[in-house]
This record gives sequence, structure tokens and C-alpha cells, in this order.
Amino acid sequence: MMRCAGDWIERTETQAVMASLLAGGTEAYFVGGCVRNSLIGAPVDDIDIATNLLPPDVIARAEAGGFRAIPTGIDHGTITVVANETPFEITTYRKDVETDGRHALIQFSTSLIEDAERRDFTMNALYADRHGMIIDPVGGLVDLEARIVRFIGDPSARIREDYLRILRFFRFHAWYGDPNAGVDPEGLAAVAEHLDGLERLAAERIGKEILKLLGAPDPAQSVASMRATGVLNQILPGSNDKALAPLIHIESDLGINADPILRLGVLGLEDPCARLRLSKQQCKRLEQISSAVSQGYGATELGYRLKDLAVSAYAASCALLEAIPLPADLALIKRGQEAVFPVRAADLAPLNGAAIGQKLRDLERKWITSGFSLSKTELLG
Repeated sequence: MMRCAGDWIERTETQAVMASLLAGGTEAYFVGGCVRNSLIGAPVDDIDIATNLLPPDVIARAEAGGFRAIPTGIDHGTITVVANETPFEITTYRKDVETDGRHALIQFSTSLIEDAERRDFTMNALYADRHGMIIDPVGGLVDLEARIVRFIGDPSARIREDYLRILRFFRFHAWYGDPNAGVDPEGLAAVAEHLDGLERLAAERIGKEILKLLGAPDPAQSVASMRATGVLNQILPGSNDKALAPLIHIESDLGINADPILRLGVLGLEDPCARLRLSKQQCKRLEQISSAVSQGYGATELGYRLKDLAVSAYAASCALLEAIPLPADLALIKRGQEAVFPVRAADLAPLNGAAIGQKLRDLERKWITSGFSLSKTELLG
């Protein structure tokens, strides 16, 4: 039998929580991302546990074991148990009674099989006992080994249960799929048949999924598949992924870490901040990069204007213009980043108000045009 292992499963608090749930012959299994990631050697960030215990019993067992129990999602069967500052999401086995594409009316179950069959993808329905021994009720191991993201059972049925699964399908392929194997054709066909369901999703949910997808090491194939099925235009009207693959290559050459906002910037969609409900900070970064690219700043001015964002904006510009980054440009960007405009408002004391602002802008333009060579005295002389 296959077994998953790692520090996360061997820690004292993990085994103590499992022991409290298993007392009396009940069932408790690790499930989902912690099992999947452990098997492929990826980091395990969250520990989810599925059990046949009802939520009140989970709370009672946890508190009896000396742990803190928080009813974070008790209506849906989820209790967060905190042991030694480590949270564990513990959820009662469930089955869907009724779904509307966004929400599900669930019923608690005593069957691990029923719990597995309501999940989205086979690789996410892998379970492990407290010792790491794998239970594979829906054939997820084969798909995980082949790095194929496959819906459990009928893809159309899974999508109709929650239309967000369309975006999750592409996001999981970006993170866990084998690019040489391509995207599962049955999944793609089902996605293409249910595009209208995307209209029922809140902008916040779409935005979170898109940023997670774009944060993958190389999401170009997933995004191209989104375009081919019509998903990209449905959720991001006016976008074009032509520059995405070149940008990812340029990022690698320049040592730029995966940046979802930068990648979003080269897609060129209409009104991204409102459409994806981006945060103020995310909108500011996106606007700075997009504005610099559209302004066509030279390398030195780009460095001066954008400072730490300059290399990212340069990468975006190269990708959009189908240009190759040049070492000489990077040196100029660095020079611009280090440049400090020598004139201050106080140096223009005879002027006031708007006149000072305009004069500063004029002098700054003159200084930039000189390649930052003009001194304060020369500028004011």
C-alpha cells in the first residue's frame, strides 16, 4: 500500500488530535491537499481531516483532549481544532442533497465513499489514516501520478454543483497538471458546455481563483485552454493571453518571482479592478505597471519612476512588444532606481501653489532628459 509521510503528519499535535477523534472506534482520515501534496513532495500548508463524528462530538472530543475548538463552519460540518497553535479543519462526512451551482444543501453522512464522491477532482479525494496509509476511493492515485486533473464521476454533474469548479479545474491544472499530457479533454468538453454558469459567480470568487491560477509557476497552458473553451473571454472580456507565455520565459531569465498581478497586466482585460474586485494595493500595482508600459518610458525613466516595480514593468513591456530583455537596459533601470531628483519645492520659494508643481515637473523632465546629469545649480540657473 502507498503511504504519505512528512513532518506535518508526525508532529505530536497532529497525532494527538487524531487520537482524540479516533477514541472509541470512530473514523478520522487526513484528506485533500495535505495528502495530495505530501505524495508529490509539495509543501503542506493546511491539514484537513474528515470524520464520521458529528460536529458536537468533534467539539467534545477536542475539548476533552485539551484543544481549542472553534465552530468556523458548523452548519456545513466544519470545526477548527487548534493544537499548539496549529489549526486542523475537521469536517464531518457529507453528501450533497441539493445544489444550485453556487451553494449546496448538504447532509451529514457516515460513509467515506459518499464523502469522496461529492468532491471535485480525483486527486483531491485521497485519504490517509493517522499513519499515512492511503485510501483511494475514486482512483485519484493514478491521476495524481500522471498529473491529470480529472473530475470525479460525470464532469458536467460536478460543474453544475458549483460553477466555480470550472476555474478550479484550470487552476489545479496550472499547479499540478503535466503540461506534456495536456488538459483533460472530457473536462474541457464539459467546461465548454457550461460557460453560462460563470455568470452566477461573484466577482470576488472569480478574482481569487484567477490570482491563484496566475500565481502558478507556469499557467500559460491553462490560460490558453481557458481561451480555447471560451472561459477567458467570458470572465475577462477583452483579454488576450498572447504575451503570457513570453512573460513567463522573461521572468525566468530575469529572476522575477511568479507575480499574479504582473501576469494579469499583460492580459489587457477591461477594468480588471472592478471585474475581479482587486484590493486597493493590488489595483495600485497593476495601474503603475500598466501605465508605465503604455507611457513607453525609456529604461532609465522606468527605473526612476517605478523603483522596485521597474524590472517587472520592463518584463511586461518586452513580452507585449515581443522583445528580448537587454543587459544594457537593466543597467539603465538600475541607474534610474538610484537617481534622486535634486530640486525640492523649497528651492522654488518665489513661486507658489500650482506654479511650483508645474515648475517641478518641467525641471524634472529636463533632468530626466539629460540622463540625470544636470545638477541642482544647472537646473535652477
